[in-house]
Amino acid sequence: MTTAETRGTAPSAVDPARWPDVSRVPAASRPRTALTAALVRRALGGLPLRVRYAGAGDLGGGGPLMEVRDPAAFHARVGTHGLVGFGESYMAGEWDAPDLVAVLTVLAGHAAELIPAPLQRLRGLWAPRHPSAERNTPDGSRTNIGRHYDLSNDLFALFLDDTLTYSAAVFRGFPASRDLLAAAQHRKIDRLLDLAGVGEGTRLLEIGTGWGELALRAAARGARVTSLTLSARQQELATERARAAGLGERVRVDLCDYREARGEYDAVVSVEMIEAVGAEFWPVYFRALDARLAPGGRVALQAITMPHARMLATRETFTWIHKYVFPGGLIPSTEAIEHTARDRTALRLTRRDAFGAHYAETLRLWRERFTERADEVTALGFDDVFHRLWTFYLAYSEAGFRSGYLDVQQYLFVKDAPGRTEERP
Repeated sequence: MTTAETRGTAPSAVDPARWPDVSRVPAASRPRTALTAALVRRALGGLPLRVRYAGAGDLGGGGPLMEVRDPAAFHARVGTHGLVGFGESYMAGEWDAPDLVAVLTVLAGHAAELIPAPLQRLRGLWAPRHPSAERNTPDGSRTNIGRHYDLSNDLFALFLDDTLTYSAAVFRGFPASRDLLAAAQHRKIDRLLDLAGVGEGTRLLEIGTGWGELALRAAARGARVTSLTLSARQQELATERARAAGLGERVRVDLCDYREARGEYDAVVSVEMIEAVGAEFWPVYFRALDARLAPGGRVALQAITMPHARMLATRETFTWIHKYVFPGGLIPSTEAIEHTARDRTALRLTRRDAFGAHYAETLRLWRERFTERADEVTALGFDDVFHRLWTFYLAYSEAGFRSGYLDVQQYLFVKDAPGRTEERP
């Protein structure tokens, strides 16, 4: 099946063993489905969105088009499983959009208004909560990380650039072009290494290896790098890449939890790893950064963030992203990051820079590449439902940044040497 044929079509079949909650529509009562339909129509009708229901007219006066192909199934899923059901309905092909990002951007921009205020206040009664098995204990974190990052190195290589960097790039201008993505990733990495003061002889701890590009770039500056990951596949490939680059003696990639790290380092860098820590363990994470950093050292942290009020309202809710993409994850707010570091460590915040628009462009390039290489994704053994899952995930994430609901920050924290206060850079 070609890329053009798979784009915007329902899955040809849904494997009930692999996708049990997508293969079957929940048995919702007629009154509950009718109530859900009324609430959904009311919510969507007030947005700059055009919703087309099969067998009925359009709802709304303008904006991007959302097509509900199977209204009964769509409302049954949303009524039973909320936003998890909304995502599963897309995976099942029960709704679609010619411009999925545009539709999701509208929804993300009005996220706080979609659920009526009385229901928002009762969220604890109707919203599903995180499974206890997905707590980010050392064992839980290994399982959670493995479910995403150990899918297939070849899968990630299909849509990432040659640096295999899976985090926000920094571009010189918009719109970004794919041929400049690797340079934009290097620009982001170099900026973090500069913030952390990484150079010849620096003892650097990296928490969250990815596929090793930051470690390689730091080692090329003369640093000695210890990089930690919980993904066996990432460890294997990052180690191979270091050896191939002639940097094997300067880069060590350990399959190790941040809580198990030992030693003292001049600098610590962690890129978009805090989102996998979980609110329960944010104090532990920041204390680990503090404990590993030598006096006078620097921490460069890159983190996705969300508004503090939305984080507080949703932090206990189990979402579609948790179920299918990032189990155990939670995006922090800037307030949560800064207050935790201030209250739990000796680290002092000296700089924070936001660049969310750059992440939207990064995600667009990944999404377009993923779509273009659909046949190769299939050849790796991933089915039509997986295609729709990952299309939704990438579009959903891009929409979060385009709407301003999500942002991404680079932080610099310093640990002052005794008797000395470092100047703000």
